[in-house]
Amino acid sequence: MSQIEGARLFRESWIAGERRHFPGEPKAGYVTPWEETPQWERDAAGAVYAQVRQFVEVSDGHVARLSREQKGRFVALCWTAQMYRHFEEPKPGYVADWDALPAWQRETDADIFEAIEAVRSPVV
Repeated sequence: MSQIEGARLFRESWIAGERRHFPGEPKAGYVTPWEETPQWERDAAGAVYAQVRQFVEVSDGHVARLSREQKGRFVALCWTAQMYRHFEEPKPGYVADWDALPAWQRETDADIFEAIEAVRSPVV
């Protein structure tokens, strides 16, 4: 899967997680379709996808033994680094520590990791 396809997978997983875990109706910006997603966010999604894929690959698939919380924490930390990359002064909610994130966001981050983890590398 290319990084662009991976970025789309990240975004689609985020939207699905929002719809599944967000209490009530998610904000419109949370579920913006890919075609309307700002370029910085597409780039950040692609970078986090690549980081998770590399983590899965260098662990030889043993990330399956991680808890959902550990998986979600990894995505959240990678996303935080991207927020600092793209914004000089990111909103506090964009860079909040795991324990400060709302439950719906923690669950969505874990869903994203698991969606990326499920992508099988092509056999060469």
